[in-house]
Amino acid sequence: MAQPDPAPAREPGAAPQHPGDPLVVLDHVDKHFGALHVLQDINLTVRRGEVVVVIGPSGSGKSTLCRTINRLETIESGTITVDGVPLPAEGRALARLRADVGMVFQSFNLFAHRTVLQNVTLGLRKVRRLGAAEAKERAMALLERVGVASQADKLPAQLSGGQQQRVAIARALAMEPKVMLFDEPTSALDPEMINEVLDVMTALAAEGMTMVVVTHEMGFARRAADRVVFMDGGAIVEEAAPETFFTAPRSDRARDFLSKILTH
Repeated sequence: MAQPDPAPAREPGAAPQHPGDPLVVLDHVDKHFGALHVLQDINLTVRRGEVVVVIGPSGSGKSTLCRTINRLETIESGTITVDGVPLPAEGRALARLRADVGMVFQSFNLFAHRTVLQNVTLGLRKVRRLGAAEAKERAMALLERVGVASQADKLPAQLSGGQQQRVAIARALAMEPKVMLFDEPTSALDPEMINEVLDVMTALAAEGMTMVVVTHEMGFARRAADRVVFMDGGAIVEEAAPETFFTAPRSDRARDFLSKILTH
């Protein structure tokens, strides 16, 4: 089946010129951890080419929401579809889904005993079944794109945290995913390394990559998001365009949250 044309490139923070069709749809999703109701009747649609930034206080369910989209966390009720297909339970179908849904974690999750280049080519060889030469060519192009091609032969431990996270982004992009999930990708980084990762993410947003980003970086949310989703207590409290959300939040909870983080 032919894929729709990719979303046009746009200025970061600008709304998509032609909002795409629904790509990720969460419909009445619920999730508990024991007695804790971590996701409460979540309804969220992410359109092709859209950048959705999820913010909120710690413990509000943001990371759990992100992790349900590629089934790292299971749900108890409701449905999640990616490109019209319900999340598979296990097996090869789940592996294929995870190739289509790239994920970048807080803790990099690189293979410590493999070089940077090997980290990026592994999925290309094992999942996408590319030959060694083609996998290396694609991997080097992606490492160049995120600014770490010169580190290709090093092990992850020889890189800074910011470099490791950019390698993790390249590894996820290598699968040519339909959507990229970022679960607090800068929270483990030293302050001077944060911007180098956010710059890569901002460039991806400008190129039309569909992204769901859980972050505490409000500057990135204002600059790169098409829509800000504010969560608290396991529920989506409100969602709006960045300028609307940051200048005129509708809910008391969002106003209280912003008053605490934007005054420091």
